[in-house]
Amino acid sequence: MHLIRQMTYQPAGHTASVETMTFAHLRKLNDGGSQRADFHVLAVIDTGPGSVTVDFRLHPLRDRAAVWIPPGAVHRWDDIAEVAGHIVLFTPTAPVTDATRELVAFPDLAAHWAIPDADWPYVDMARSHLLLETSAPTPVSSTQLPGILLSALIARLHPPHADTSLTHPLFRAFRSSVEANFRQHHDAGYYARALGYAPRTLTRAVQQATGRTAKAYIVDRIILEAKRLLAHDRLTAARCATTLGFPDASNFSVFFRKATGVPPGAWQEALPAE
Repeated sequence: MHLIRQMTYQPAGHTASVETMTFAHLRKLNDGGSQRADFHVLAVIDTGPGSVTVDFRLHPLRDRAAVWIPPGAVHRWDDIAEVAGHIVLFTPTAPVTDATRELVAFPDLAAHWAIPDADWPYVDMARSHLLLETSAPTPVSSTQLPGILLSALIARLHPPHADTSLTHPLFRAFRSSVEANFRQHHDAGYYARALGYAPRTLTRAVQQATGRTAKAYIVDRIILEAKRLLAHDRLTAARCATTLGFPDASNFSVFFRKATGVPPGAWQEALPAE
């Protein structure tokens, strides 16, 4: 049986919305199994090598890199025996600036990126300040201080989707609409009409932001949710079809197979045993 552990945010001994730990501490807690959390997991890696799987995609962990695992993502720390660095756990409401809240609301599905050498001193300093504050018994002047320092760290890390979030307002509106409606609406035409744009204009904006068509973006989002349901909730194709707005199991199975190359049942059975 493929068991995926659901984790809820439970900071040790206080009610802070931000908590930190080292990879050495994570190794003591990690049992090698898959997890799904209701909080964000942001890792700053000093040295590797290692690997982590996020939403069924393996990411190699190398020197001076970052990993961002959003709530709901199925993830597994595959190989962290030699990884050094820190992990920041935080609730979706922890960041305090508009820009970082935008990034937290829609984290990049790529999950992993290298930190440029020129940015590293700033990232390292922002992390050090956050680590110092979260190690204090109780925030003295403001309970928002960890959120402020977290926002500074996120800004300095400059995730790959940061520029997209700031420079493509139509894509941001499309992305929000897809998140709210992908279980009921699978066609790009619906989103173009809902947003008041021509389908061609919408597709151009999505391509500029992601390199994909609007239709491909929607398909990828549906498939990601289908994989989560198959892996985490162990739903059948019929249940997935109902949950994701398909008329029947056959229709869903054709959709899944066209996108992934395998039927949903076969994909589910091929998951590694935990």
